[in-house]
Amino acid sequence: MTVLPADGLSLAAEFPHPAHEQWQSLVEGVLRKSGKDVAGSAAEEALSTTVEDGLITRPLYTSRDSAPDAGYPGFAPFTRGGKAEGNAAGGWDVRQRHTLSDPARLNEAVLADLENGVTSLWLTVGGIGGVPVSALAGALDGVYLDLAPVVLDAGSEFDAAAAELLRLYAERGVGAQTARGNLGADPLGQAARSGAEPALTAAVHWAQRCAQEFPGLRALTVDALPYHEAGGSAAEELGASLATGVAYLRALTEAGLCVEEACAQMEFRYAATADQFLTIAKLRAARRLWARVSEVCGAADAGAQRQHAVTSPVMMTRRDPWVNMLRTTLACLGAGVGGADSVTVLPFDHALGLPDAFARRIARNTSTILLEESHLARVIDPAGGSWYVERLTAELADAAWAFFQEIERSGGQAAALRSGMIGERLAATWAARSRDLARRKEPVTGVSEFPQLTERPVEREAAPTEASATGSGGLPRVRRDEAFEVLRARSDAHLAATGQRPRVFLAALGPASAHTARASFASNLFQAGGIEPVHGPVPVDAATAADAFRAGGATVACLCSSDTLYAEQAGAVAEALGSAGAQRVFLAGRPGGYTGVDEYVFAGSDVVAVLSSLLDRMGVA
Repeated sequence: MTVLPADGLSLAAEFPHPAHEQWQSLVEGVLRKSGKDVAGSAAEEALSTTVEDGLITRPLYTSRDSAPDAGYPGFAPFTRGGKAEGNAAGGWDVRQRHTLSDPARLNEAVLADLENGVTSLWLTVGGIGGVPVSALAGALDGVYLDLAPVVLDAGSEFDAAAAELLRLYAERGVGAQTARGNLGADPLGQAARSGAEPALTAAVHWAQRCAQEFPGLRALTVDALPYHEAGGSAAEELGASLATGVAYLRALTEAGLCVEEACAQMEFRYAATADQFLTIAKLRAARRLWARVSEVCGAADAGAQRQHAVTSPVMMTRRDPWVNMLRTTLACLGAGVGGADSVTVLPFDHALGLPDAFARRIARNTSTILLEESHLARVIDPAGGSWYVERLTAELADAAWAFFQEIERSGGQAAALRSGMIGERLAATWAARSRDLARRKEPVTGVSEFPQLTERPVEREAAPTEASATGSGGLPRVRRDEAFEVLRARSDAHLAATGQRPRVFLAALGPASAHTARASFASNLFQAGGIEPVHGPVPVDAATAADAFRAGGATVACLCSSDTLYAEQAGAVAEALGSAGAQRVFLAGRPGGYTGVDEYVFAGSDVVAVLSSLLDRMGVA
């Protein structure tokens, strides 16, 4: 019989304590086999990855990786969560977004959501695509406003929408102490979206009234989505939100509110992406940074930043949209683990138009599964104590603070938007990311990787055109799939006009063991541009290449095999294909100077540039 020690299980005490240098030595051996002769810290650096904002993700984190004290959940600096009990009291607020303009349809969707797990409503009111302010009462017919918090997104019509919501509270007997939600004023966010000058007067007025009469109602939203949707990095999103929050603090305190009251009037909205660790770190860093702002402003007891996380619109794809369910699940997980107070999961068909009932159901059930079946909220700060997460949180906070200071030096958020400084910074970040997307260093499943040309398109009712996408002067909206979507749209138009997609003949040289990997690579690559791969007889050689190419109905060809067989056969087969009428002969592999080969495709090449040029050559408009 084994007797346990008095303090419990011995766990790893029976194992020898490894040194960091021992691990590095093992890494050196593995790298040496792959042709990289590096030693010591250089071996570790060879396995490190540079991510956005210049942050470096290392292959191993240990207790030597220092980070600032994260404190305790519910206490400053709130890195570990805004509440001492975390989300254990019932999980995060499941907030569904609604953009229907017809009040009857909106009411039907709202009631269905509330009956099936949604706990608060995010309504687009007024403007393009929102329900008219005058129809808000009908849209909320049958909704218990004392139980279901309402968050408005009314843009320039904020003043009228706020007045109408408060009128409904009074009309339906919802007391001032009972009202919950957010009136949604965000003049700087609206300025970022539209390019207009921010109008703070109405926002300040409603913040004063909420502070005096409605303790559970907030007036202001600090929406960081405009910066995320313009291509900004996590640090830029955080820095812009801090600068916006500080601008609102100044306006509210100048109007007579104390710092604590001003902080209580704001809710911060952030994007949650499928990079769950970055999402976790971003939300933790945001609370820490805002706690620092509050402390500097003299309100160390202002409490934690109130956070609303929204699954990223940038990551949503139009092709193979079913994959968006996986993306939003990861994003929701990251938001929950990161400590968001409210989470909105965008429907998987968000990029295609107005979501249907099935898509809304899947969206709300994503949170339900994570809360009720995965029990994600039963652990307070699940990522706390992870050396990787703590270090990533600290490094991201430092990068965000540097951008925030840059904005402040330029005169504050309004001045930085007006001068174009923020727009230029975000554009540069997106340009760099676009290069990675084009080279598939950042793959997009179903679009740049593993596309399906035969997939059945998902069709939805068109959503109203966003104001900032019509050239009104605001920040642009970008998507990760946009460059590949242009290519696929060209292929679709060609199919509709001719009855056939553009084709590429894949000439496989040698046995399956030699050509399968590169044939799969080439097939995947060309389909990302809507070009249908045609497989000829296997294997093909110089004697059979011409006939096989003509039979395939393609206009270009690509050789696929091993480097050894390329050296023996590539030149002869390429020349045979050229003689058979191939407009362009590609080779899947690194450039090798083979006779008859016009272009090479390989991992890391600019796929968008290659495919765009090829479609031009093939006469695909």
